[in-house]
Formats: sequence, C-alpha cells, structure tokens
Amino acid sequence: MSNNAPALRGGLLALMAAALFGISTPLVQRLGVGLGAFSTAALLYGGAALVGAFSLRPKEQEARVRRSDTGRLLAMALFGAVIGPVALAWGLQRTSGASASLMLTLEALFTALLAWRLYGESMDRRVWLAMLLLLAGGMALVLDQGMAGGVQLMGLLVVMLATAAWGVDNTLSRALAERDPGQVVMLKAALGASLTTGLAWLSNEPLPGWIAALGLLAVGATGYGVSLRLYLLAQRAFGAARTGSVFAFAPFIGALFAFALGDRSAGALMMVGGLLMLCGVALHLAEIHGHEHVHKPMDHEHAHDHSDNHHKHSHQPTVIGTHSHWHHHEEVRHSHAHVPDAHHQHVH
Repeated sequence: MSNNAPALRGGLLALMAAALFGISTPLVQRLGVGLGAFSTAALLYGGAALVGAFSLRPKEQEARVRRSDTGRLLAMALFGAVIGPVALAWGLQRTSGASASLMLTLEALFTALLAWRLYGESMDRRVWLAMLLLLAGGMALVLDQGMAGGVQLMGLLVVMLATAAWGVDNTLSRALAERDPGQVVMLKAALGASLTTGLAWLSNEPLPGWIAALGLLAVGATGYGVSLRLYLLAQRAFGAARTGSVFAFAPFIGALFAFALGDRSAGALMMVGGLLMLCGVALHLAEIHGHEHVHKPMDHEHAHDHSDNHHKHSHQPTVIGTHSHWHHHEEVRHSHAHVPDAHHQHVH
C-alpha cells in the first residue's frame, strides 16, 4: 500500500463530509420556507439521531459514553443542536443563502479561539493571520448585507450567532472525541431534537407538510449525521488539523450550490469576503506544527491501532486493526509534526 494512502483516504472522507454539510445550508433555506426555526432544527437533528443510532459500534471496537459525560452532552446539545441550528434556520429565512453559507466559515475562527483560550492549543503567526483573514471576510459579508437592508443584515448576524454556538459545541466535544462517534451523535442529536420539538410546540409553530418534513429529515441525516460520521473517520485517517482545514471548504461548496439553485445575491463585497475567507482557509491548511514534547504517563480508552508511534502495547493473542480497550502509555519524549489530538494536549 502507498505511504500516501491514509492521507488520500482522509482527504476524500473530509471532502465528502464538507460537501454534504455545505449543500445542506441552501437546502435548509428552501425546505424551511414557512416553517418555524424550532421545527426546522428538530427535523434536522431528528435525522442526525437516526444516523447515529444505525452507526453504533460494538464496545470491543469503540469506547462507550459514560455517566460522567451527561453534563457535557447536555451542554453540547444546547449549543450544537438547539442554539446553532435554530439560529441558522431563523437567519436563512432573512438573508441570502450564499452569504449565509460563507458566514459559516467563521465557525473555524470561534473554534480555534476557544481551543487556544481554554486548552492552550498552539496559534502561530500563520494561524493568527488565517484567523484575521476569516474575520475580515466576515466583516465584508456584514457590510454587503447591511447595504441590502436591515432584515438581510439581521439574518446574517444571527447566522454568525450559529457559528459561535457551533464553535462552543466543537470545544465541548473535544473531551468526548475518544467515545463511540455514533453514540455521541445519537445522544446529542436526540437531546437536541427533543428540546426543539418541545419549544416548537410551546411556540405554536405550524406543522410541516410531509414533503418538507421528509426533506429536512433527509438533509439532517446526510448533512449533519453522515457528514459528522465521515468527519470523525477522516480525523482518524490523517489528523484533526488537516481534517478541519479540508472541512472548512464546506461553506464555499454551499455558496456555489446556492448559486446553482438560482441565488443571484453576489455583489462585490461578497466576492471580496469569500476570497479573504478562502485565503484564510488555505493558510490554515498549510500549517505545520512540530517540536520536542513530552508524553506523560496516561491511562485511557479509545479506538486505536498499533500502526502509529503511540500505541506499542502488546496483546495475547495479537490484535490486528482498530480496536478499543483501556490501555496505558509510558512517558515518552520525542519530536515530530503533530496536531492537538488526544495524545498531544500539552500547553504551549
């Protein structure tokens, strides 16, 4: 097998995840016409919960969610499956699909800033410049929609709120990265769908028609459920940083899809904003981070194999391929390019 095979597989998985999430945004805008924001969010995450339920893995292959994770899961559901999709659904009905898609690029900005502030993840000059380009692109989009009218601007600002909520969700979910992704998706999505269904009922939102309901369930299953599953598999294939950088192309895929569906809202400022954001994504993709670091002794459980340099324990009988169990890591000092995954969470 070629040495580039894992990177190629990871890149393709991340690109498929980005494409599914990207095209979901203009579809949600169309299918959600006449529906309340709570109903739209409930259907999207209802579809994602179904995907999570059908993708559960045996405990021998993936670590289980624990009772101590309950509080974190509730917070993830609140920010990622309630505030985020409700704000997106509300904003999409009041701004252009292309500008809303591009604004979703700011999710990477909020995620990086929160990870830097709360976990001490590295932010070198290249990454800071990439973040500034993303911010400048977002400001250009705000100016573009501000010139189109107050309602358009308010819609875009609420979409920005969705990106901030998903940034919080991404930061919270870091601690559950070693659990079964199917179980995490199922529990988070089911909690979110239950909460938004209750809010839709309390708000007396109109019931969706069968076509809209089935359409939004399908979009939730693919654009949120399957997309997240592919994203997690890509992370295991070639790392969190590269996966996140490839996935950051999702908003641009969404904007192109919106144009294909007939969105003609693109102006000079939107084009400038999109170009600035694209440059920011490209800079982040080119990041290389490596230095001498120490792995302190650690005991944990997660899916792994023995093809990397961090899982050298033995099995009787020998185990081949990905598996999950409680295992121990001895202290190791070495130097190599790395990303802030479960084995590289040192402070810089």
